[in-house]
Amino acid sequence: MQTDPIVITGHGLTLREWTDDDVPAMPELFDDPDVAYRTPLESPFDEAAALRYVRGARAARKEGKRLHLAITLDGRNPLGEIMIGMKAPSLGYAVGTAHRGQRLATRSLLVLTEYAHTSLNLPVVYLEIEADNDASAAVARAAGFEPCDAESSTVTDKGRSYELFKWEHRRGPETVVAPRGVERSSP
Repeated sequence: MQTDPIVITGHGLTLREWTDDDVPAMPELFDDPDVAYRTPLESPFDEAAALRYVRGARAARKEGKRLHLAITLDGRNPLGEIMIGMKAPSLGYAVGTAHRGQRLATRSLLVLTEYAHTSLNLPVVYLEIEADNDASAAVARAAGFEPCDAESSTVTDKGRSYELFKWEHRRGPETVVAPRGVERSSP
């Protein structure tokens, strides 16, 4: 398993792995009622939760389960997160309230989807979105995802049950797949 830090660039963004230096900035991004409602992140999300999250993200990558990446403009200041599950190729994202309206979710989804298709050689990747999450559905559409016929799943988290519907993005025939073990950056 690769252990070098992953950095992926494209669409004016740099996606990189979380570091301990990010911990002080993370509560501003994720200690938010919308994030708490729509994601499995701890709430309240303070620095202790952030440190646990960074350590968990590091362990998940080492175990080949998930890849968690900070969304940045410059490779430094985190503005949100995008992640991909490696066993079930499902992506997820959250952008800090102060940074919304810059198409960060859409652009990061475009970058990580291309990376998944080219560098990870995944022919299809998924999103799971609640029916009433119009903002996330708009991001999915803008990034080329489409609802698929897969059965929805019911999740119970933080005392509420909700249904997640699958959206998919399939690799196009023009997609160039990188040789195994080669890292690629998005355009």
